[in-house]
Amino acid sequence: MFFVNGAKELATDFPSRPPMETIHTVAWMKQVAAEARQNGQILGLVPTMGALHEGHLSLVRVAQQRCSPIVVSIFVNPKQFGPTEDFQKYPRTLDADRALLEKLGADYLFAPRADEMYPAGFRTAVVVEELGERLEGRSRPGHFRGVTTVVLKLLEVVQPRLAFFGRKDAQQVRIIQQMTGDLNLDTEIVVLPIVREVDGLALSSRNAYLNAGERAAATVLYRSLEAARREIAAGERDAAHLLQEVHRVIDSEPNLALDYAEIVDADTFEPVLSLRNTCYALIAARIGATRLIDNALIEPAGQSFEVTL
Repeated sequence: MFFVNGAKELATDFPSRPPMETIHTVAWMKQVAAEARQNGQILGLVPTMGALHEGHLSLVRVAQQRCSPIVVSIFVNPKQFGPTEDFQKYPRTLDADRALLEKLGADYLFAPRADEMYPAGFRTAVVVEELGERLEGRSRPGHFRGVTTVVLKLLEVVQPRLAFFGRKDAQQVRIIQQMTGDLNLDTEIVVLPIVREVDGLALSSRNAYLNAGERAAATVLYRSLEAARREIAAGERDAAHLLQEVHRVIDSEPNLALDYAEIVDADTFEPVLSLRNTCYALIAARIGATRLIDNALIEPAGQSFEVTL
């Protein structure tokens, strides 16, 4: 069982769709997308690296309510993995992913090969300065450079009206928003809530790496954010105190190695001293060999704050 915090039901009146088409080349994807735009259709894109779970599928469902046709991309992007990271073992389940998307009624699956996205002689990269240098950027050098490069390529190939991303990768989404604004792209970036298991663990393709003990330990990320939420609901506004509460819960789990826990401004991703504007509480940690991230969105709500996990 899964749940989505804050998801909105949107009216839809799209006609029934033909069977999903799988596209492997950039040229064919560009032609299909261009025909859709010429026909006045509202094209939507859901970029993924595959190993699809309910979090991805929730993005597709919302995209279907707002767009037609829908393109779901599956591409395990080598440029966003560091030399010691899990590129080779990252789960690749294309057949199963295709079956899920067909059942859901997606229109197109764009699954290019690496040499389609990065042909021989490829030398270009996209860098969003400052936003990409902290937190995940510090822990995973070169990661955001790879993310922004591939996302810009996908947006250029498909040229969707809307592109749908999950809030679990909050810093990544903020960087993509900055990139699309800075480069005057026409695509609107739609950010949707985190999808969690009933015990709070945020869905991630990397959860498949966890054994039973690690899976149980992983819930401490959610529990630490929930502890901060309770403090905020009780009136606490001091970021240092909130982080002490996060650390208190995290320190109770001996199988977790914390990378960082920070409360940052949602626009700049710089640390804050106290809650005043919209913020994120962000956590990254290793459980065994698996690195997981999670966050809570903290938003002003009148004289109080609303926390969305």
